[in-house]
Amino acid sequence: MNRFAKRIIPCLDVKDGRVVKGVNFVGLVDAGDPVEIAKRYNEEGADELCFLDITASHLGRDTIVDVVERVARELFIPLTVGGGIRTIDDISRLLNVGCDKISLNSAAIKNPNLIDEAANKFGSQCVVIAIDAKRNSIEISRGDLYGEARNSNGDLHGGMRNPDTNLGSEARNFGEILRGAQDEILTGNGELCGYSVFINGGRLDTGRDALAWAKEAQERGAGEILLTSMDCDGVKNGFELNLTRIFSALDIPVIASGGAGKMEHFKDAFLAGADACLAASIFHFREIEIKALKAYLQEQGIEVRL
Repeated sequence: MNRFAKRIIPCLDVKDGRVVKGVNFVGLVDAGDPVEIAKRYNEEGADELCFLDITASHLGRDTIVDVVERVARELFIPLTVGGGIRTIDDISRLLNVGCDKISLNSAAIKNPNLIDEAANKFGSQCVVIAIDAKRNSIEISRGDLYGEARNSNGDLHGGMRNPDTNLGSEARNFGEILRGAQDEILTGNGELCGYSVFINGGRLDTGRDALAWAKEAQERGAGEILLTSMDCDGVKNGFELNLTRIFSALDIPVIASGGAGKMEHFKDAFLAGADACLAASIFHFREIEIKALKAYLQEQGIEVRL
């Protein structure tokens, strides 16, 4: 989408009422109290805050509403909450205690109509679809980049077909994005790097193509995509720019997540088309200060809110 000032969004991954952080969705370590950390980010100039109850969906329980309410009291910036949200009543409960947006992940995959229902009742602006994407190799030659790509299971990944010929003029920007990214899409072995959607805290491979799912979510009324690279999460080697670049062809904002380690990584993600960047540990442990990051981005010609 790429139309407005870029946003910096710290993320609170919450487990058992505490903020935690890991690498590639495992090896979690305690990072502190969510209320105190939220208060700090509000004071330090974060544009928004994201609160993810990372075990609620896996354990089949509701989001810890009391913790969300205490966090919301400390904020004067938008708060997005995800994890364990399965019904319209769950969404109403969270909005009533102070959150501004809700993030749907596992529940949306299992019941896509929830996106339509939430958008119709509360507005698209408060419906965020979180996509945990992981690479998979699709057997394809460079010359057949826009042909029918098959993954290791032999399944077709139609989301990688040439939209110029298959989907009509409204989808041509997807073709342009893919052509511009083809050197990064293709691995050194000549394989096409596709992305599968995982749910239940990254524990279950749905077999769904990430881009195709994002397009469906957009059509159903989602107002934003929170895109996390499971391969890059917590590694601090940079965001997965190929993934960001492909998703930037959507008509709704895309939040890049997973891999931030230094200020340059945020610049690279924004130049690749991200509307916002989300990070956790580098902010929790003060490896990067938000005000300093925004000053750096402004120096690099990237519009941010100071």
